[in-house]
This record gives sequence, C-alpha cells and structure tokens, in this order.
Amino acid sequence: MPRITIRFKDALFERLVGGARASDTTVPDYVRDILNRFEGMDAGGYHGRFDEVQATLIQVFAILAASVGTRRPDILQKGMEDARALLLERGLLEAEEGGQ
Repeated sequence: MPRITIRFKDALFERLVGGARASDTTVPDYVRDILNRFEGMDAGGYHGRFDEVQATLIQVFAILAASVGTRRPDILQKGMEDARALLLERGLLEAEEGGQ
C-alpha cells in the first residue's frame, strides 16, 4: 500500500486528532474517511450534501421564475439575461455560436 507524508500545522493536526477521537477511529482512518467523503466516494458525504443543496436551490429558483414570469415577463427576461452573463463570466456556461 502506498504511503504519503503530510506536514500539518499544530492547530490542524489537533483538529484531526480530536475528530478521530470523536469518531472512535485512528487519525489515518479519519483522514481517509474525509478524503473519501470529499472526493465523492461516500454518497452521504460532501458531494451528496452539495447535490441536495443544489437541487433545492434549483427548485426554489424555478418556482420564483414561474411566479415572476406570470406577473412580469419583462423582469424575468432581464433576470435570465443577467444570470446568463454572470455564468458566462465565471466560466460556468459556454458561449453559444452566433455571437452570444
């Protein structure tokens, strides 16, 4: 099994030791568990919780967009254009062909 050596500042190492004790496990096993959760190996871990938050936000925004679109389609259109510009600026959306 490959090995790795990591140097930690004292405060972070103490957090790891405390977390391992609270989990009734060793520091190496605790670190492996953290890495598995962060890298998506644990469905209930970091990515699982992030997916739940993202799904909730999408639902909230869909309801809000439907409500605004019913009352003020012009405001909805402006909001969609602003959101698209922000997503493009942050590289979260690819520009469409044809000059957009």
